[in-house]
Amino acid sequence: MKTYNYIYQNNQFQNEIDYSLFKNKKNILIQIFCGQNISTLEYITNLLNKHLPQAICIGSTTDGEIKDNNVSTLGTMVAISVFENTTLKISIKNSENSFENGYEIAKDIITDNTKLIITFTDSTSTNGEDYLKGISSFNNSIMVCGGMAGDNGKFSKTYISAGKTIIDKGAVAVSLNSDILQVKNDIKHGWSPIGIEHTIDKIEGNRIYRISGMKAIDFYKKYLGNGNLHTFTEFPLMIKKAGISIARAAVTRYPDGSLGCGGGLREGDKVRLGIADAELIINTPFKYLEDIDSHPTESFFIYSCMARRRYMQKLTLLEIEPFTSIATTSGFFTNAEFFHENNKNELMNQTITLVGLSENPQSVEKPILSNNISNTQDISYAKTIQALTSLIQQSAKDQNEQAIALQKQIEYSETLLKNQKLFLKHSVHETNTPLSVIMSNIDLHEMEFGKNKYLENIEVAIKNLFSIYDDLSYLVKKDQVEYKVYTIDLIDFVRSRVNFFRNVAANMTNSRFLFRSNKVKVFIDFSESKLQRIIDNTLTNAIKYSYEGEIIKVDLESEGECIRFSVSSKSRRIQNPKKIFEEYYREEHSKDGFGLGLNLVKRICEEEGVLIKVNSNIEQTTFSYSFKGCK
Repeated sequence: MKTYNYIYQNNQFQNEIDYSLFKNKKNILIQIFCGQNISTLEYITNLLNKHLPQAICIGSTTDGEIKDNNVSTLGTMVAISVFENTTLKISIKNSENSFENGYEIAKDIITDNTKLIITFTDSTSTNGEDYLKGISSFNNSIMVCGGMAGDNGKFSKTYISAGKTIIDKGAVAVSLNSDILQVKNDIKHGWSPIGIEHTIDKIEGNRIYRISGMKAIDFYKKYLGNGNLHTFTEFPLMIKKAGISIARAAVTRYPDGSLGCGGGLREGDKVRLGIADAELIINTPFKYLEDIDSHPTESFFIYSCMARRRYMQKLTLLEIEPFTSIATTSGFFTNAEFFHENNKNELMNQTITLVGLSENPQSVEKPILSNNISNTQDISYAKTIQALTSLIQQSAKDQNEQAIALQKQIEYSETLLKNQKLFLKHSVHETNTPLSVIMSNIDLHEMEFGKNKYLENIEVAIKNLFSIYDDLSYLVKKDQVEYKVYTIDLIDFVRSRVNFFRNVAANMTNSRFLFRSNKVKVFIDFSESKLQRIIDNTLTNAIKYSYEGEIIKVDLESEGECIRFSVSSKSRRIQNPKKIFEEYYREEHSKDGFGLGLNLVKRICEEEGVLIKVNSNIEQTTFSYSFKGCK
């Protein structure tokens, strides 16, 4: 076999095609790699079909073209391969079902001696992974190569062709069928995951809508910046499968902010952004070259990811030149690549794939191959991107180590918090019984021997403990217990709590309560436990901060549907009325307490729609709570 390469630029071929070379040839494969517009693809397709009607012709739009040791963009490259002992079969499918396209194409072109399938698909509608699965479902042993069409980084519409037909949705393929044709493929990676894991929240087919709570395009804006969205293909999403990191690049951008990828992602998948590893790309050799003596090659077809060309620029030739010194080399830069290994066809991104072909069983002389960079500017650029890659990867490694350490600390803290809650839960439970025993024995002692000063002091202390116990009990149970709502006579309820704390007020600050209401009965639908926390904390707070011997006024007013409960006392002016509802805040640290009571009151009021108002001056401090219907 032999391959002839031709460049079409500025509306003409650089070297005119000598059609007489192919006039009497039967088995001719033409590959058109078009980096120009669709009219150019149409023109060249019709021209070649006119002059070489016996040829099998497939084509694709590109993100760059490969002709031997030259890489071009916005041009068109035509590769004409002539086979002596290999027949060709062609197929084109444009169903909306990618799997079905793959299966039907395989059914059309695979024969008993098929050695290779070269296939191109569009990038906007085809799910490349499903397409390859369709081929494998018919026959998984045939080597597949090629890729998904490019459009010079526009990510809008791509085209492929078979014969004279050009389509923007679907797939084209040709099979190479021979008893003597030798084929060998190879692949090079070069992208590594970086940063934290993200979750694919929503994806339909190969169209990604949301990543980690953001629109797909906003996700890339966050990490690449608004002005660098044209580079998103160079930073693919990477997912681990069977322990191997696989890249999935975005190849289509939609107006609604979603992005299209070649396939291979599912809702719930954990992904990380990928970055090029310059050291790996530049210094890792192809395995193909290590045993070239055992693989005679007459032509190389290369299908490489567009991101490699855009990231490596002139250094792309480092990967291609070793092959051009062995045989004619043709190919293009794709939006995704197809690779076959271990009886499985894989959709790849960020890779360079190649296939070597020969109908000649004789070994070829191995040339001297070198990956050395000779151009001074290229050396400087290579060192720069290697240094930049090293900087980013080391920074990411440091960040990852810090994240792991932080995660361990979070887990440790969560364990402590869990144990603390468990301890508090058991402590609260165990506290209730001795408190109840003490209170009942005080009552029994008073019934038998009468009141005395010491017992009254104990009773006051126990009631304070009961109030603290009730707060803690509510905090422990609030997320586990549903507090039912009852119709409560608010006047009776407030009076009972005032009576409960009457001795406490008298004992602590020699204060007394004055309870007033403008109604005989006031009913409210409320949780009894929550209502008690509001009233008890407000009363005990007034007792704690009231001046010695003063009256604590407790008022309950009802006007229409409005119910207001207020507690007023003479005390020091509150300096920060807004802060007193914060956890652990206390204006007077000499007073007992944890600074949790009023915070608990605020949370309950927010849950139940109760409005809190605090007025404090040098004469009086008033806490007022407006229940339903108040304006």
